[in-house]
Amino acid sequence: MGAQTRVYKRRIKSVTATKKITRAMEMIAASRIIKAQRRVAASEPYAEELTNAVRAVATGSNVKHALTTEAEHPTRAAVLLIVSDRGLAGGYNSNAIKAADRLTNRLIGEGKEVVNFIVGTRGVTYYRFRERAIRESWSGFTDNPTYADAKAVAAPLIEAIQSDTGAENGVDELHIVYTEFISMMTQTPVDDRMLPLSLKETAEESAGVIQENIKRGPEVRPLFDFEPSAEQVLDALLPRYVESRVYNALLQAAASKHAATRRAMKSATDNAEDLIKSLTRLANAARQADITQEISEIVGGASALADASAGSDR
Repeated sequence: MGAQTRVYKRRIKSVTATKKITRAMEMIAASRIIKAQRRVAASEPYAEELTNAVRAVATGSNVKHALTTEAEHPTRAAVLLIVSDRGLAGGYNSNAIKAADRLTNRLIGEGKEVVNFIVGTRGVTYYRFRERAIRESWSGFTDNPTYADAKAVAAPLIEAIQSDTGAENGVDELHIVYTEFISMMTQTPVDDRMLPLSLKETAEESAGVIQENIKRGPEVRPLFDFEPSAEQVLDALLPRYVESRVYNALLQAAASKHAATRRAMKSATDNAEDLIKSLTRLANAARQADITQEISEIVGGASALADASAGSDR
């Protein structure tokens, strides 16, 4: 075996070992996607109904609250970015970070100070490398988040939105950037304003119902009664709303990350197969060249011996 053939054989062995690893990671990610999808589906009804409850209280009362009332001149906004702790997921992390950068630039353009909260080691590394301030960060659970993790993330956000903007940790708005899981093949980075909650559509619908009740006469009761008061109901709903939104976003991000990892590992496995085929062809060509050279050397040697023998006979 020639030297070039041995080089190709070693490379084929190395790529084959890498292919086994990427194939295993692809299978693991595929199994995790199914579980993550189920958790996302299970969390959505609670988050939706809780949001509807907040909107019902807001549109049925005139209480000014951090959940529903926009500041007259907002000056500070919190941005929660959710990415993963590890890479090997294609453009998953970079796409979410780009979405956060666009949101940050827009908020700064509106004259607002941005306060960063980061979930995921990749996001923390990115911000620290660029010397951007981070209020708080979390890591270690992005692949399999729990509700306890969501509560830990939500706690400083709730404290910030409840504090006065003049306070050191107070904010007027709360935004969240994460990757929404749409399907196995489609995941899209999104940025949502969690607080104050947008009530435009619900308010328009409720206004129509209220006008209809007014036409029916003064005896018609209000749409909702709140006990002990609308403000206390909103105070009770605020932490639950933020926690449920953060939890759903963490689950969506985890499912999206697993899907991105599966695609990236499948692509790596396919590329490894193509490389093995290419190297095999080169190894075969090198081996054929070695054989041809050996045959030529044997034939040349035999010819030389024959010539020498003929000369001695003379």
